[in-house]
Amino acid sequence: MKKIGIVGCGTIGSFLAKRIEKDFKASSKLVGICDIDNNKAKALADNLSKKVEILSLEKLADKSDLIIEAASGSACPDVCKKAIEKRKDVMVMSIGGLIGREQLFSLARERGSRIILPSGAICGLDGVKSAAAGKIKKVTLTTRKPPAGFKDAPHVLKNNIDLDNITQEKVIFEGTAEEAVAGFPKNVNVSAVLSLAGIGPKKTTVKIVTSPEYTVNTHEIEVEGDFGRLVTRTENVPFPGNPKTSFLAALSALATLKQYIEGALSIGT
Repeated sequence: MKKIGIVGCGTIGSFLAKRIEKDFKASSKLVGICDIDNNKAKALADNLSKKVEILSLEKLADKSDLIIEAASGSACPDVCKKAIEKRKDVMVMSIGGLIGREQLFSLARERGSRIILPSGAICGLDGVKSAAAGKIKKVTLTTRKPPAGFKDAPHVLKNNIDLDNITQEKVIFEGTAEEAVAGFPKNVNVSAVLSLAGIGPKKTTVKIVTSPEYTVNTHEIEVEGDFGRLVTRTENVPFPGNPKTSFLAALSALATLKQYIEGALSIGT
């Protein structure tokens, strides 16, 4: 029986909490939830079929085998560090929070913990990982989302980008994955996981485009290397009620959790 704790009671944290109760009740137990906003945690607890404790991060780490971080990029390093210090596993949703903090990977190896990164809202990471076993020449990610998906992003605010007055397709960012994560911490976690699977955040190129005509969140990946050329395009429906999150990201987390809990069969690279 796997003991699972969730940090972050927003869209994905709430989705996973409910699915743990429904899908994995015979093989796992949700032992606690945690959020900096206690009202969010209480709202989630009230909507679960079984009573679940609202705990501090310290107590949650003590009680869990696996901690799911679904909070924010800024909270991610502390959640990971706490889990690793207690020799627990951690599944990270806010993967951008790991960029620049790769020392956590070494610490996890030393402590015997696992840092688990779902593929999120993109397809093709199996090919990227395989290509990285050889030599990769370039990796490019092009992300397209409706303007509402970028509301309050630091890059948008810093550059005074008026999302409400965009009337046609507009490129609002071009740079590295490292820069994209800093400028859009809630929007392009896919660039972080892509860079970690491939050639790193400083060498991975990211282009972000928006238009009021877009109805889905789209991620296109292009990789060139010794293996040849890889191109993927993923068109994502936004998670109901949250345009910043793709539904596939939540489903990816659920599939990753299933693999962790059931574990007997591993598919893909």
